Amino acid sequence: MKKLSDILYKVNLVEVSGHTDVEVKSICFDSRKAEKGSLFIAASGTAVDGHDFIAAAIDKGASAIICENIPEIKNDQITYVRVGDSSLALATIAENFFDNPSDRLKVIAITGTNGKTTVATLLYHLFTGLNYKCGLLSTIENRIVEQVIPASHTTPDALQIASLMSNMIQQGCTYCFMEASSHAIHQNRMAGLRLSGTVFTNLSHEHLDYHKTFHEYIEAKKKLFDQLPADAFALVNTDDKRGKVMLQNTRAKKYTYSINGMADYRARIIESSFHGMVMQMDGEEVYTPLVGDFNAYNLLAIYASAVLLGEQKIPVLTVLSKLRPAEGRFDYVLSGENKIMGIVDYAHTPDALEKVLLTIKDIRSGNEQVITLVGCGGDRDAAKRPVMAKVASELSDRVILTSDNPRTESPDAIIDQMMKGIVPLKMGKVLSIVNRREAIRTAVSISKKGDIILIAGKGHEKYQEIKGVKYPFDDKQVLTESFKQMEK
Repeated sequence: MKKLSDILYKVNLVEVSGHTDVEVKSICFDSRKAEKGSLFIAASGTAVDGHDFIAAAIDKGASAIICENIPEIKNDQITYVRVGDSSLALATIAENFFDNPSDRLKVIAITGTNGKTTVATLLYHLFTGLNYKCGLLSTIENRIVEQVIPASHTTPDALQIASLMSNMIQQGCTYCFMEASSHAIHQNRMAGLRLSGTVFTNLSHEHLDYHKTFHEYIEAKKKLFDQLPADAFALVNTDDKRGKVMLQNTRAKKYTYSINGMADYRARIIESSFHGMVMQMDGEEVYTPLVGDFNAYNLLAIYASAVLLGEQKIPVLTVLSKLRPAEGRFDYVLSGENKIMGIVDYAHTPDALEKVLLTIKDIRSGNEQVITLVGCGGDRDAAKRPVMAKVASELSDRVILTSDNPRTESPDAIIDQMMKGIVPLKMGKVLSIVNRREAIRTAVSISKKGDIILIAGKGHEKYQEIKGVKYPFDDKQVLTESFKQMEK
């Protein structure tokens, strides 16, 4: 329990009506979670405006309100605090309420279109392997040392972040590695955090349903670097032309990594196969079970981050060589006697799909078929749908277009939009099967000995969302079952 006056520290106050010495038992921005002694923060969301629920929060016991507009009719028993931006206030208040846990952790944020989950997850495992207690906030899961907490968003809300980091402190953690999505940055979910470092992986076509323009998407990512303190590090991939853009205006110490050009940290692939690769990293050769150019970049970012955090080269490379891929990232299953390779990957953007297929192209012998199964999510950026299908049709021998998470949209309509990206010459290699389970079974049934099946888009997800309902669905499990069925 904290006094309201204490947790308003660093909040940009515009007007206060009532007393700030009231006790705050809990904080919420969902009026349904309000209770006696709550501080309710009325924030404007993408779907609803919290100001419409101030009265409901008071009815449930809230004793103080943070808002951008104080109601015309006030309750004399309630303290109202007007702020310029409720989302910023929420981030600051959450940190204050939980005793500023990010000040007591080394928090490293990873942002970019692709690679966030892999870099954050593998940094967690690397530093755990170096005998540190660590926390992880990722798309797949949140972790506090060995405790696994299911994740519902790429980046949690500001209250969850502060609460999870507070628990990390209690469990003896010294590091927290977290994904930073463009939505979270734009919505100020991370605005209250003190970051020790930020990593930029790459930027490509994604989330334009939310950000509207690619420039706005870039600016959302850049905002994270603009807010870094002077004693933090900013590490960017300069093989992506937006890497140096991220460094503009940041006060942090600037570092770069690259595979193709000059940079502070460099690496190259010496040998590559479906079972791993040999890399030269910072002058040393290292084997890794991870595969592909995109993972070479991820591993270089992980290595550079560890060195920037004060770790020694050889111990880092020793542990790095043992790291396994994050779940649903080039995650493969080999069938029995037919040796058909099934690869499950989260690639859900044109750039990510292209990188995975180019990795397969570089490693394959050339005699086998590459069968790609891919869909696009509903209620999301529709502009990428024909591009995804175009990439799949150009880099695969056979393509099956199917459902991803259609959400409230018609899966048939989504597939029709994808079809527009396929030129007539490529139509003969394309099948359309709406039912994803049936599509995976079909991919297996048309495959021959030694073929490669890529199941793209959902990766680690254990559900399929249709008309507001999440049904259990696991690509890897369905693929494994289909292989077993084929071998009977």
